[in-house]
Amino acid sequence: MKMIKAVALTALLLMGTIGFAQNKKDRKIMDDAVKAKTKLLEADSGLEHFFDKSAGYVIFPNVGKGGFIIGGASGNGVVYENGDAIGMANLKKLNIGLQAGGQAIIEVIFFETDTDLQRFTEGKFEFAAETSAVALKSGIAFNAKYKDGVAVFALPKAGLMADASVGGQKFGYKAF
Repeated sequence: MKMIKAVALTALLLMGTIGFAQNKKDRKIMDDAVKAKTKLLEADSGLEHFFDKSAGYVIFPNVGKGGFIIGGASGNGVVYENGDAIGMANLKKLNIGLQAGGQAIIEVIFFETDTDLQRFTEGKFEFAAETSAVALKSGIAFNAKYKDGVAVFALPKAGLMADASVGGQKFGYKAF
């Protein structure tokens, strides 16, 4: 009887750890990431290859960008390894240059290899200043390629902004 209680308690604690590893905000971001993935695939079905073949990816379902000369961007997202959520991420960007407006986008970063994903989860990842995201429109992802182990796509949700760069973004990662 003690053995059954011990096993039941262990199982309950484990379920609690898994089920409540994320707070309410994280669960909302995770729900938004699932919806964002659907929108990304609707915009360009060629992304399916990246989702299926990459070692991992991070979806930022709500990135806000804005600026006039001085600009910035920020967002929160979910990190996936082989299709399974493994943690939460955030991005921050501050830049100076020719830009004007504001925009909300979905951003997804695909990691070609386990090593590329590991660089991200260990905090050793950032974009070069000239890196830009591929703006999604039907059929464009089919011919897209990885560059330095990553492929980045952006899908505008709302707004208008004269800036497509993602260079200089800094990322944070928190494992479940």
